[in-house]
Amino acid sequence: MNTKLGYIEDRSNGVTKEKLHPISRWIRSRKSTYAFSFIDKEIPLSIIEEIVTNGLWAPTHKMTQPWRFEILMGAHHKDLGQYMLDFYKKHLSKKQFPESRYQDTLEYPKNATMLAIVFQRSKNVDIPEWEEIAAISCAVQNMWLTSTARGIGCYWDTAEATIQYCNESLELAPNEKSLGILYMGYPKEELKERSRKRKLLSKKLNHNYKKICNLFF
Repeated sequence: MNTKLGYIEDRSNGVTKEKLHPISRWIRSRKSTYAFSFIDKEIPLSIIEEIVTNGLWAPTHKMTQPWRFEILMGAHHKDLGQYMLDFYKKHLSKKQFPESRYQDTLEYPKNATMLAIVFQRSKNVDIPEWEEIAAISCAVQNMWLTSTARGIGCYWDTAEATIQYCNESLELAPNEKSLGILYMGYPKEELKERSRKRKLLSKKLNHNYKKICNLFF
C-alpha cells in the first residue's frame, strides 16, 4: 500500500490487477444490508450527523437542495412493524405473505436507525422533478458510502408500505413527499461479504469518436 497517497491494490482472484484509490474500495464494497441483519447496538448521534452531513454535499442543480431527513425514534420502531404487518396482510395473499413471516415483519425495524427521506420540491426554482430526485439519490449514495466506510450496514426501503407510513406519520408540507426510509445499523459479526458481480466495463462503456472536420484548405 502506498500510505502517502492512500492507494490500495486490487487483488481479485489473487492477482494484482490495478491500484485503486480507497474511494473505489468503498464504492465497490457498498451493498444492501437488511434490517434483520442488524444487532442491538446504537449508532452514536455524532456518526449519524456525519453521515447526513455528507448527504447534504450531494450535487444539486441550482442549489435547490431538495431534501430533508428525520430520524424516526421511540414508538416508530414498533408502529412501523405493525403498519407493515397490517399492510401486507391486507394487500398480499396468504401464499405471498404466510403467517410464518408475521413475527419477523413486526420485529424488522427494532435494531435499525431509521432515517426518513423527504423530497422537498422547490417553490422558487422550476426544474424537472427527475433532476431533484436524482439529487436525492446522490445524497443517499453519499450517506451509504459513509456508512460503509464506518462499518454500518444500510438499506434504502422504498416499498409502498414504508412510504405510506411516512406520509401518514410525518408532518409533510404540501410541497413534500416521502421517498422511504434509509435503514442503518451494525451488522451481525457473522455476516459475510457476498460475492457480487457487475457486467463487464466493455459492455457498458463505449468510445464514441467523431471525426474532426478540417475547415481550412
